[in-house]
Amino acid sequence: MSKRRGDKMPLLDHMREFRDRLIKSSIAVALGAVIGWIFYQKIIRLLTLPFCDLGSSATVVEGKCGDLYVNGILGPFNLQVKIALLSGIILAAPVWIYQLWAFVTPALHKKERRITLVFAAIATPLFATGAYLAYLILPHAVDVLLGFTPNNLGNLVRFDEYLDFVLRLILIFGIAFVLPLFLVALNLLGVLSGKAILKPWRLAIFLCFLFTAAFTPTPDPITMTLLAIPLCLLYFLSGLFALLVDKRRKKEGSTVIGATSISKPEEI
Repeated sequence: MSKRRGDKMPLLDHMREFRDRLIKSSIAVALGAVIGWIFYQKIIRLLTLPFCDLGSSATVVEGKCGDLYVNGILGPFNLQVKIALLSGIILAAPVWIYQLWAFVTPALHKKERRITLVFAAIATPLFATGAYLAYLILPHAVDVLLGFTPNNLGNLVRFDEYLDFVLRLILIFGIAFVLPLFLVALNLLGVLSGKAILKPWRLAIFLCFLFTAAFTPTPDPITMTLLAIPLCLLYFLSGLFALLVDKRRKKEGSTVIGATSISKPEEI
């Protein structure tokens, strides 16, 4: 069934489209999970390095990090399954990001479908950049949190709890770096103008710092600032890019009123 902007799709068609896109995303995640299963040991070493390299917080004996441990008989197996699935989600990000964006923006014109592909292509490296920045500040975050341990006590950390902390930090940074791209995509689709994006810049900066304060799993201001500053820069870059798009659109004959863009009658 052909879909155009403004047409109504039966609920059953929406469900079929959602099922098809979910299947494609699941296959991509499963393939990524296989890779994560194969390289499980290397991934574990990579994740534990920021913790085990803290000489004051961890004891490394014969290549093992003494302060991290796995609990229970099924613990090692459950851990490997979890690592594999999470690796699949991260490696399959280009696929499921595209499928998600294509599903929530139905009835696209040919030009708008190209925007969807560009969106997925740019969102992936942005997510990876945010995740890498989170990994770089991970030793500092761990050091700050372990610093609250009383001097006369030790601190043994379950690896699954440490893994949840690491993944939360990585996902928050990754998603935060992708959020400004949504503003650009909405501008390219004619929903938001550049002026509408940049007009509340004071509120946007406040929300960036509020977001980092609320969701960053560390209480120290350094970690929150390291996330908030790139977010603010990405916000202003997305607004400037939207202004350039609006300028080009006006030359082509489109009219932008407030926060919406009115297309030519022949494009409806």
